[in-house]
Amino acid sequence: MHMKNKTSLGDVPGRLILLFAVGSGLAVATLYYNQPMLAVIATGLGASTASAGWVPTLTQLGYALGILLLAPLGDRHDRRAVIVRKGLALVAALLAAAAAPNIAWLALASLAIGVFATLAQDIVPAAATLAGDANRGRVIGKVMTGLLLGILLSRVISGVVAAQWGWRLMFLAAALSIALLVLVAWRQLPRFEATTRLPYGALLRSLGELWLEHPGLRRATVAQGLLALAFGAFWSTLAVFLQAAPFHLGSAAAGAYGLAGAAGALAAPLAGRFADSGGPERVTRIGAAVVALSFAVLFVYPWVPGPAYLWILAFSSLGFDFGLQGTLIAHQTIVYGLDPAARSRLNALLFVGMFVAMALGSMLGSALLASFGWMAVVGVMATASLLALAVRLRAHPRRGGAATVASLPTHSG
Repeated sequence: MHMKNKTSLGDVPGRLILLFAVGSGLAVATLYYNQPMLAVIATGLGASTASAGWVPTLTQLGYALGILLLAPLGDRHDRRAVIVRKGLALVAALLAAAAAPNIAWLALASLAIGVFATLAQDIVPAAATLAGDANRGRVIGKVMTGLLLGILLSRVISGVVAAQWGWRLMFLAAALSIALLVLVAWRQLPRFEATTRLPYGALLRSLGELWLEHPGLRRATVAQGLLALAFGAFWSTLAVFLQAAPFHLGSAAAGAYGLAGAAGALAAPLAGRFADSGGPERVTRIGAAVVALSFAVLFVYPWVPGPAYLWILAFSSLGFDFGLQGTLIAHQTIVYGLDPAARSRLNALLFVGMFVAMALGSMLGSALLASFGWMAVVGVMATASLLALAVRLRAHPRRGGAATVASLPTHSG
């Protein structure tokens, strides 16, 4: 593949870095628009809070399912074609959500949204493939900045839109954004050569082989999954927690906490640079420690007044998002270095683990909040992040492919 445009980083033209960053952010945002809107959705559709809780859970499970079944296609087919086709399917799913007459319809549409939002996980390996070996961490960091801003700002946007104009308009606006992304991707993205000719069945079977072959992949998936469990528990319960006494705040307030978390996206390029220069193992340990500390601070809830605790929540959100996103970049750097010809499949395994754990965190957090209160949720989040730190502290960099990208072969698959 020959790129004639002047490059700004490695082998990737600046316009493509921007497209990758914006595209991944818009795609992954569709997974999170529903979280601050859950109370509004439940009221609008006459559903219980427990029933509405299935909407984000099925979205995340759909994402895990889509990664498992569809993301490996990026190694087998032209990633440009995969991105365009998934984008069109995602538009259809978002329109179905906007038209949902009841909570069951919306839950099924949310499952489909999760499945096809996996086009974000075709965009990131595409950027990694085009990047030079010595700059891959930096390129991934820049693209992941867009993806992570999409995750975090989606809650701010959807909270405000739902409060002012209703939740259906949010899904319609999301469908329009993905339609525009598909058009630009079709016109601007280069074609990608397949890195394997395995049939689809063999491609899926190779996932198990890759899992068994690389201990570094298993450690990265377990550690990132534990952090994702805590992340899911926090964001699936925050809106309900803030709506109750003593706060009595609406969807816009819950979504506004995404602004604090958005600062955490700054960790992406920093972690990418650090992974290239100092090694991704250190980044994973520092990031997991920051997450654990950020959740531990939330234990002060019984001893501080409500307004003060709102500020503590904001600082905690900034801290754990910063740590979690930095750890994710480092884990991706590790995983992409294991086998350049299997990057889509390796990425799929990492993110399947992450989003299954996030869905589990959503279910567990909602159940604990309803039965035992906020402190039980905080306990789960703190415990999960400490376990993630323990996994990274026990990691052995010389085993399981924990090499930095600078030591990769010169071919990029």
